[in-house]
Amino acid sequence: MRYRDAGVDVDAANRAYAGIRGLVRSTFDSRVLTDFGTFSGLYRPGFGELERPILVSSADGVGTKLKIAFLTSVHDTVGMDLVAHCTNDILVHGAHPLFFLDYIATGKLEPHVVREVVKGLVDGCKEAGCVLLGGETAEMPDFYQEGEYDLAGFIVGMADESRVPNPGRVRDGDVLVGLPSSGIHTNGYSLVRKLFFERENMTVDSYVGTLGKTLGEELLIPHRNYLPSLQGLLGQDTLHAVAHITGGGITDNLARVLPPVLDARVRRGSWENLPIFRLIQELGPVKEAEMYRTFNMGLGMILVVGRDGIDTVTSDLERAGEAYVLVGEIVEGESRVQYT
Repeated sequence: MRYRDAGVDVDAANRAYAGIRGLVRSTFDSRVLTDFGTFSGLYRPGFGELERPILVSSADGVGTKLKIAFLTSVHDTVGMDLVAHCTNDILVHGAHPLFFLDYIATGKLEPHVVREVVKGLVDGCKEAGCVLLGGETAEMPDFYQEGEYDLAGFIVGMADESRVPNPGRVRDGDVLVGLPSSGIHTNGYSLVRKLFFERENMTVDSYVGTLGKTLGEELLIPHRNYLPSLQGLLGQDTLHAVAHITGGGITDNLARVLPPVLDARVRRGSWENLPIFRLIQELGPVKEAEMYRTFNMGLGMILVVGRDGIDTVTSDLERAGEAYVLVGEIVEGESRVQYT
């Protein structure tokens, strides 16, 4: 017997590696000490002007949004989703990305699909200003359904420990500044798929007038990377905390940055509720409380800003070309999110 007889094609893997070698190398900088294809990736970090440098890491996946990629045969956006999600998760701790690692697993390795996925990863890394330092592509017959794969990512960044935003810096009277999302991002897709594809019998090619595009096009809009908009604010004393609105929606994620004695009071209607969320809520129907615990509802990031520094923060956002809206404030409470 040969390995190929068991379903693992080493030659296909080599073709996939050849197809992505140039893409991966295009993210390298002078701090990368190894070439593509080594057993590990070596990276020499620089500390810059950080007083107390620390490493900040995160790992994540794309979840069942991958199912939309399978249905549409569009594979060059899920990598962008993954890098953006991981970048945002360390961004809330004031960290700048250094390097990224990926893991792609499938039942039958298709080199052209791997190349498209990696292209999205490379585009995401370039937007985040980090290196795609290494990864793993695993072919596991009988483990995944035909035409499907899984995708996970791991990011490492660096922050100044003395300036990390955290709940201990949040104060009564702080202002909540919301940054718009591009759409659903990467959370809530199990509910979305059940609603649209099972209940409503729609397909990814169904054109939705209220969205101005097909359902597949809407559901594949990439997760926003907020680093370009926020990198100028990292380390500023007036930025007390940052919440990345992912799984758990506004309700659970904003609560994660609150101290035990304070609440976040959010004013519903103070920002635009995107058409996709209105459609989901109407068709479900989905209760409003469930929407706010599942989706970002049009806000991908919420900043907790000291009231005396709000003008500085909004001016920096404007210079970065970032839209924003004041969506509430911090009040006395019990580490909960209130809606008014």
